[in-house]
Amino acid sequence: MMKTEMVEDGVPLLTEEEEKEKKKIKRQASQKHANNGSAISEFRYESRKLWDIAGPAIFTAISQYSMGALTQTFAGQIGELELAAVSMENSVIAGLAFGVMLGMASALETLCGQAFGAGKNKMLGVYMQRSWVILLGTACLLTPLYTYSSFILQFCGTTKQISDAAGKFALWMMPQLFAYAFHFPIQKFLQSQGKVLVMAWVSAAVLVLHTALSWLFMLRLGWGLAGAAIMLNISWWLIVILQLIYIFYTKSDGAWSGFSWLAFADLWGFVKLSFASAIMLCLELWYLMMLVVIVGILPNPLIPVDAVSICMNLQGWDAMIAIGFNAAISVRVSNELGAGNYRQAKISVTVVSITSVAIGFVVFLVVLATRDTFPLLFTSSEAVAAETTRISIVLAFTVLLNSLQPVLSGVAIGAGWQSLVAYINIACYYLVGLPAGILLGFKYDLGVMVIITHIF
Repeated sequence: MMKTEMVEDGVPLLTEEEEKEKKKIKRQASQKHANNGSAISEFRYESRKLWDIAGPAIFTAISQYSMGALTQTFAGQIGELELAAVSMENSVIAGLAFGVMLGMASALETLCGQAFGAGKNKMLGVYMQRSWVILLGTACLLTPLYTYSSFILQFCGTTKQISDAAGKFALWMMPQLFAYAFHFPIQKFLQSQGKVLVMAWVSAAVLVLHTALSWLFMLRLGWGLAGAAIMLNISWWLIVILQLIYIFYTKSDGAWSGFSWLAFADLWGFVKLSFASAIMLCLELWYLMMLVVIVGILPNPLIPVDAVSICMNLQGWDAMIAIGFNAAISVRVSNELGAGNYRQAKISVTVVSITSVAIGFVVFLVVLATRDTFPLLFTSSEAVAAETTRISIVLAFTVLLNSLQPVLSGVAIGAGWQSLVAYINIACYYLVGLPAGILLGFKYDLGVMVIITHIF
């Protein structure tokens, strides 16, 4: 049989392969139609599809977040200054870089997801390489943020003691920035194909190694923040290397066909979508980063910063659940839109919204029930523990309300609506929440509780 070829962005797409993919999509559509006998059966069917992606994605997100969170926990056992330094670096310096890099890579969720849904698997590898080029350039532009982090934090009002400690730690964490440049495109590449179990196993293995060696270096051998930096850098690069080995070895079912000069083609169009994705996500992540900076300006900020950092640490773990659903709904929406199944995309949005809010309510109850005990897991200071307990009521409501917002962001990414969400984030976060929190916290001297209530 003669094979004819079509070409997109210089990548040949075999008509036979496209035809097989179309038949597969039609079989899936028929199966969906068979399950559409009632609302309950539709909900069950879509729940299974979502959890197939969301379950491993949540586990992966929690494992990767736990590396930084556990490092922060060990730092809290060393002392208040060490906890504040790690918290500032994680929340402000690395947090800012994390937002930019993850946001830039989120363009792949739209492009790879829709390409996979349309059966154009060969484009996924090209898109990932383009994202590597753009993110490596972005990482180079972000290096001054790490180099001058101490000055930046002091300029924002943080005390010199905390700024110097966080700045020193930030310099040691610069290799992590370049690990982000490879990791996030790889993550989106694998997620779009539903290969989330691979990511989960890699993250779990690295987390176990990270926990054991961090305890050894930081507490047992007394290396302190230097040991923390060594293990965080090694752990992130190990995740990158193991995932690359998997992709290069398996070829990812044809999605990876080797390095190509096409990675440098149409970069400007890719940059524009990446930039829109970065703005959308950064407006959310930087908002939380500003919370730590603002609290650091309060009189006698060491205890408030530590307390807020503990609450954000816990909120971060909970947010990993929402981020897992964010990844799942982004994949589901982009795949279904790419295949032309618009009704199923709407059903996916309904199901994931209900599921995420239900989980958020359970976490809300857990935080309230343990507010007197969980701070002791993160600090040996009674003053920090008491302050954390005091503001935990805000944390409880925050995890409930934030259970839905990341999911809706995932819908926007899957559909390519990043610019619209960016405008909404500007209005809600920066025109309402942030000014209200600053005004009441400083002008009327109502303290950290009022600041975080209005900002969250």
